[in-house]
Amino acid sequence: MTRITTTNHPARVGPYACGRGERLLLIAGPCVIESAELTLRIAGELQQIASTRPVNLVFKASFDKANRTSGGAFRGAGIERGLEILAKVKQQFGLPVTTDIHESQQAAVAAQVCDVLQIPAFLARQTDLLIAAAETGRAVNVKKGQFMAPWDMKHVVTKLNAAGCPNVLLCERGTFFGYGTLVNDMRSLPIMRALGPPVIYDATHSVQEPGGLGNATGGNRAMVEPLARAAVAVGVDGLFFETHPQPDQSPSDGPNMIPLDQFAAVLDRVLKVRAAVEDFA
Repeated sequence: MTRITTTNHPARVGPYACGRGERLLLIAGPCVIESAELTLRIAGELQQIASTRPVNLVFKASFDKANRTSGGAFRGAGIERGLEILAKVKQQFGLPVTTDIHESQQAAVAAQVCDVLQIPAFLARQTDLLIAAAETGRAVNVKKGQFMAPWDMKHVVTKLNAAGCPNVLLCERGTFFGYGTLVNDMRSLPIMRALGPPVIYDATHSVQEPGGLGNATGGNRAMVEPLARAAVAVGVDGLFFETHPQPDQSPSDGPNMIPLDQFAAVLDRVLKVRAAVEDFA
């Protein structure tokens, strides 16, 4: 039977509340799970950074990158091993975790470990996937499709609510601007926020250049911080960043990611902008 509910704002995201008047939700981690050792290293450094700043950290890493440009590209550790590693992050660092799901049957399995299920942008309109995620009882973070208008995300919210999920996050990650380029329309942030859910800004995927490397996606990490500053100035409830100790050696999305040793400084500068904006809120 279809269940009708409404969207929470603030939304419950694991142990946190995300929304107006709450700490900034920080979703951060590597693009893909390469190994347990590297994943735990990144999680530990991010936990230390977050512990001394006014943010609530959710650790993110994908067990499978099912939408790679090339069929021969590295995809990840797989769902079984990937979730084992994310469970170690929770156990060792006490962090809530999230990962992408690409198929309906992955939702219930991932929800056994993950506090938030993330729907990739290319799949934002996949009704069965949204329903399966909603039925787990976990919070659901949906990336706005690069091909979608922000006001059309109302249908995503309606689908999730109808399936019984009140804890919805909507995430902006750029819009196609011709071939191989993304741009950000900052109007989308208040437009999606007006739909009811908290809004997350994905600062690293927003600088992607799809197919820009021929057989892989390119990007321009120099634009990550300026766009993150702009997003918090407009008003968002959370930020999404991917980070890696050696982004140029990462098998996925390296050109977009912030070097891990620069992450704290970038975050501090972004938080200064947010603090200034809050003074006028």
